[in-house]
Amino acid sequence: MDLDETDRRILAELQRDGRTSMSALAEAVHISRANAYARVNRLVDAGVISGFGARVDPVKAGWHSSAYVTLSIEQSSWQLVRTRLLEIPEVEHIALVGGDYDVILLVRAHDNSELRRVVLERLQAIPEVRTTKTALIFEDFDPVRADA
Repeated sequence: MDLDETDRRILAELQRDGRTSMSALAEAVHISRANAYARVNRLVDAGVISGFGARVDPVKAGWHSSAYVTLSIEQSSWQLVRTRLLEIPEVEHIALVGGDYDVILLVRAHDNSELRRVVLERLQAIPEVRTTKTALIFEDFDPVRADA
């Protein structure tokens, strides 16, 4: 699907505030309310917008320990590893990547003890995981809401 500048502005506004009304969205991107409805529905139908959700402050939600964890895995095991990772509730994001490692995860835990348990007892227990490296997150920033 080809996106024009108006589509991109709609996406930016919805990323900034997914609860904005169609009237406010239309005003922000300088189109009619009917056009805003039609464009948002088209973006949803095309899968460009895959859902609407809330941005949650991890610390205020009780996730006081976060880390990016990289995994090196056996090359033919991605589907199996992916299935196992989806079973771990502390894994917030999974990405298959190219480079020095194969997978990068965003892991959120209530405290360092729980984070340690996830890495040592859950991730390293997956037989197809060769190695892990953990980078602790000291502070999160949301670029979309950096001024908030």
